[in-house]
Amino acid sequence: MGRLDNKVAVITGGASGIGAGTVRRFLAEGAKVLISDLDEDKGTAMVDELGSDVAFLRTDVSQEEQVAAMIAEATDRWGRLDCLFNNAGFGGALGPITSTSVDDFDLTMDVLLKGVFLGMKHAAPVMTAQGSGSIISTASVAGLRVGYAPHLYSVAKAAVIHLSRTVALELGEHNVRVNAICPGFIATPLAAGHPQADESQIQQMRDAGANSQVLGRVGEPTDIANMALFLASDESEWMTGQEWVVDGGFEAGRPWSRWPKFATAERPIRHHRPPGR
Repeated sequence: MGRLDNKVAVITGGASGIGAGTVRRFLAEGAKVLISDLDEDKGTAMVDELGSDVAFLRTDVSQEEQVAAMIAEATDRWGRLDCLFNNAGFGGALGPITSTSVDDFDLTMDVLLKGVFLGMKHAAPVMTAQGSGSIISTASVAGLRVGYAPHLYSVAKAAVIHLSRTVALELGEHNVRVNAICPGFIATPLAAGHPQADESQIQQMRDAGANSQVLGRVGEPTDIANMALFLASDESEWMTGQEWVVDGGFEAGRPWSRWPKFATAERPIRHHRPPGR
């Protein structure tokens, strides 16, 4: 018995990175999965590899008619929708606020925030009618702490967290759960700096980031896929309106070995006088 037997899921941004890892995890647990992505080559290659329980639809999540068609494709093909994973994303606008164009602002928010809104909007009627469902959206630790991502990326991810909370209150009355996942640094092409980054470039990111992680490594797509699996499954049936941080302890703080000297045996904490005292 799989944890997602007889369930149908749609995963946006499902052709690479976190999305692709989640597609594979869901299929292994018995789900039928529609991959939504802009990359037709990768999406169709995954279908060829993974078999009849997976399908692909090219989708621009910033376009309402395409998101509506995505939901319709899943329900027409398999008769229901049990999980929507709003995962599609990109880095968005870069640089200081003074040089950020309105076009870059609009594009960033269209993909990172409007795409999530549209997914929720069009999944909600299906899920409320069947009296069950789980909507999951990829936010970020950048939505909780500033200084680790560009302005608009951080703002959009904070908005995804808040939108998940507010929509959870509306849909909860219909037994539909809405949650956000906040990944830390994950070894994906996007995090490595380029959507087409190869494995050697991703490995460089792993090596460079490991020492700043409490658990001694950066995250992998499977780490987020495991949380998405939990939220899609019946195991989380009493959990909604939450942001689930999956970051290897990053948001908690620096690894102990990198603390100032006052936290070492040579200078015990009891000898430290806090600032202002």
